[in-house]
Amino acid sequence: MKRPTMLLNAALLTISALAGGTVPATATPAPAQAADAALQTDPVVRDDLRALFDQAGVRGTFALMDVRTGRTTVVDRARAERRLIPASTFKIPHALVALESGAVKDENEVIPYGGRPQRFPEWEKDMNLGDAIRASNVPVFQTITRRIGLKREQQWLNRLGYGNREVGAVVDTFWLEGPLEISAVEQTRFLSRLARQKLPASKKNQQLVRDMLKIEEKDGYALYAKTGWAFDVKPSIGWWVGWVERDHRLYTFALNIDVNADSDTSKRVPLARDLLKRLNVLPAS
Repeated sequence: MKRPTMLLNAALLTISALAGGTVPATATPAPAQAADAALQTDPVVRDDLRALFDQAGVRGTFALMDVRTGRTTVVDRARAERRLIPASTFKIPHALVALESGAVKDENEVIPYGGRPQRFPEWEKDMNLGDAIRASNVPVFQTITRRIGLKREQQWLNRLGYGNREVGAVVDTFWLEGPLEISAVEQTRFLSRLARQKLPASKKNQQLVRDMLKIEEKDGYALYAKTGWAFDVKPSIGWWVGWVERDHRLYTFALNIDVNADSDTSKRVPLARDLLKRLNVLPAS
């Protein structure tokens, strides 16, 4: 008797997605998510690559998913599977939720930052969604999340299957201070769905978010990525996540490190690039 119930739940999810509605917390995962789960196998552990972290003077992990084969490669498996606060990497799904929910009418709407002094001067500016992602503008996204509200944030975390799906009680800090957490491996799974436009959201809005994340295209590859820095927790956590499209292949990746000094944040991108080169995802030169 379980199969009819599962089919009914899946049908309800599909109808809700097409209508742009909300999905209950108990909804069956989207078909694309279930398919990705079927691809998961034990990861290839490359702890020889810890030497790159040692050379950079940081502790951390790296996860890489070859989407065509479903194979995941990790450095420090235990940490790669440990959930941590996503910080500004959550701007990736958050931008999608903003568009899907109507909290932001389109990619051109200018969203106010609130007018208060900020940790970084570049955040003291009203911005559209794409500019806010590129500047990693926290107060702009806090304006957006207050428009979305806790109830819809929770519904979308469930719908997207993002991390531990916990929104807590404070609407504008749950991805900065917790309780929302996600692992490096989970980041690669989520990004593989966005990169292929397989999330339960409109193709148009998924494409808009993809375009906002493109930072580089040359030498036969395209790189999409977003940084994150959870500086309100100890130890602080630095992220760089994204994907590479090269030779008709798709690779998603996620790096996180402990940030013991602000200067450690500058090590995220070059360290991840070195790892992508060692794993033959980016060209060596």
